[in-house]
Amino acid sequence: MRSIHRRLVLRGLALLGCGVAGGVRGEELEGAKGRLQVYVLAGQSNMQGHAQVRTFEHIGMDPATMPMLAKMTGADGRPKVCERVWIASLGSAEAEQTGKLTAGYGAAQGGPKIGPEFTFGLYMEELTEAPILLIKTAWGGKSLNTDFRPPGSGPYPFSEAQLEGFRKAGKDVEAMRAAKAAETGVNYRLMVEYVRKVLGDIGKVVPGYDAARGYDLAGFVWFQGWNDMVDSGTYPRRDEPGGYDAYGTVLAQFIRDVRKDLKSPGLPFVIGVMGIGGPTSEYGAEQARYKGVHQHFRDAMAAPAALPEFAGNVAAVRTEVYWDQELSAAKAKEQMVRGEAKRRGAAGETVDVEALLKEKLSERERTILEKGISNLEFHYLGSAKILGGVGKGLAEAMVRLRSGGEAK
Repeated sequence: MRSIHRRLVLRGLALLGCGVAGGVRGEELEGAKGRLQVYVLAGQSNMQGHAQVRTFEHIGMDPATMPMLAKMTGADGRPKVCERVWIASLGSAEAEQTGKLTAGYGAAQGGPKIGPEFTFGLYMEELTEAPILLIKTAWGGKSLNTDFRPPGSGPYPFSEAQLEGFRKAGKDVEAMRAAKAAETGVNYRLMVEYVRKVLGDIGKVVPGYDAARGYDLAGFVWFQGWNDMVDSGTYPRRDEPGGYDAYGTVLAQFIRDVRKDLKSPGLPFVIGVMGIGGPTSEYGAEQARYKGVHQHFRDAMAAPAALPEFAGNVAAVRTEVYWDQELSAAKAKEQMVRGEAKRRGAAGETVDVEALLKEKLSERERTILEKGISNLEFHYLGSAKILGGVGKGLAEAMVRLRSGGEAK
């Protein structure tokens, strides 16, 4: 298993070659059954995905997720290249990326990386027999309240408290309103325009696509939330039950507008509910101050799935269940040890930090920290194990929606 890491790193730049604009050419949709199934994936940085390929090895260190690693890699240990899944991606790299789905379609900086798209596509390929196209639009640091705000929600509404704050700070209120109006809905429009563009010339992405056979716009996946959750201006009561109700209201309108603008009434829609930190019921003392805010936001994200108008065609996936508690606990322990070393150093003691870490952390803790983390906590620790689970869960929920089953 340890050799997987070495092979994955060596393969990294080659993998990115599968994601350059123009994609793979000269191949046909041989053996595929039915019309092309198109899924739109949208959101911010966690939809982009910040799990470096080097963290794949950590997936195999847990018997529960080892089967997922087997699906993500081939016999040679390299990330699998899908035979029936193509992707067109905008926002995760400086330029558009197209090609057969494999690793390397996550955020480009510091890559190759994966987001939920990789295992979503892998499991959709396994669970369905049709050819598949993923259209991914994701931009880091974007909110639903402003950047992805759907047209049906109207302009961003500054509260009286916000306006008063501008006045006290000596700011031009009308200029602030104009600037906000210019920002509102920009990424929503970019998303819709890109989906239409790709659907208008699918053959550029999917070699051998038969326009006579056509395609089905089969589903939409939304995975976003951080910028709204930390926005105390837009959600001043976020530490109270119902403090994020406005998010759920706008997300419901987002679903309606996406269906209208893509001319797809009843389009199956899966919400990836933000789950950084894991279930709030398992939060420790150091996380207690975040418990209410996190839970209130998650409940608001999931709320549209419970609306009667969306019964049977909108599902919410609580991604907290894919959080790796062992990895998170090891990270917290490492931070405590480093904090101890810093305090002792400030008191004039010479401290060998690495020796202290070796003393305080078990060999397994040190190993999973090395193998399993490639980014910060708000990016799901840059863990392929966590984001791989998220993508799998989103795919399973989508299949349940499309088959008419209950999706929870």
